[in-house]
Amino acid sequence: MMTATGELTYRRVHRASRELLFDCMTTPDHLARFWGPTGTSTPVGNIVVDLRPGGAFETTMVSDADGSTYTMRAVYVEVQRPERLVWTEADVEGGMRTTITFVDLNDGRTEVITHQTKVPAPYLSDEAQAGFRTSLDRFDAYLAELQSTEQSR
Repeated sequence: MMTATGELTYRRVHRASRELLFDCMTTPDHLARFWGPTGTSTPVGNIVVDLRPGGAFETTMVSDADGSTYTMRAVYVEVQRPERLVWTEADVEGGMRTTITFVDLNDGRTEVITHQTKVPAPYLSDEAQAGFRTSLDRFDAYLAELQSTEQSR
């Protein structure tokens, strides 16, 4: 039985280059610092990035509270550094598709647009969306930390 699916779009503006943001989203050492909602961690050993169309993108998040795990398995559809990254999650009912677009605002900032289609109902709940936003907040915090490290060098 197929349930209804929807679409979600998240937008964030970062004071960083498209190249840095793209690399953060595709490098296990970076991803391990922010991937997943607040209350989870994703150790670098739990991340697979085969950065090419048809390549695997897998993460296993670990709950800080009870150690339970949640694995996301996806396949890259499109890899265009630094403009665009697309993957599909065949394990998610309906085959959810995530497209991340990195838009250079020509003032030292980049807008990151995360657009998801074929999103199953549980992922559309306010609670699930709030959880996803905490992962974007963690990304913001990680970028700020990266930039302060760069400036102190």
